[in-house]
Amino acid sequence: MARIAGVDLPKNKKIAFALPYLFGIGRTLSKKIVAESGVDPNKRTDDLTEDEIRRIREIIDAKFKVEGDVRREIAMNIKRLIDLGAYRGARHKKGLPVRGQRTHTNARTRKGPRKAIIRRAAAPSPA
Repeated sequence: MARIAGVDLPKNKKIAFALPYLFGIGRTLSKKIVAESGVDPNKRTDDLTEDEIRRIREIIDAKFKVEGDVRREIAMNIKRLIDLGAYRGARHKKGLPVRGQRTHTNARTRKGPRKAIIRRAAAPSPA
């Protein structure tokens, strides 16, 4: 089993399609890494030799931020916006859409499930 940057890659997938399981690596970057390392892109993760895994790991470590580094950078960018008092930071803090989408309808992914509005019955007047 190939383990790169603390993540176990899926066993029976081609290496070009297994590398995007690392946070921060997409399909395009995966193909570039495989080409640079000299590994056959059609080779399955199970079939990789220790040397091939080492070459891929070295390229990723040397040239790219993955997993925790990328997550930390994103979190720091959001924290910076909040600390600045920027509009985008306020939207992040409130859990609302940040990029100008409407919120009257939709935006359920960002706002979460609907909350029912409970109306109290009119209290009898003291007479």
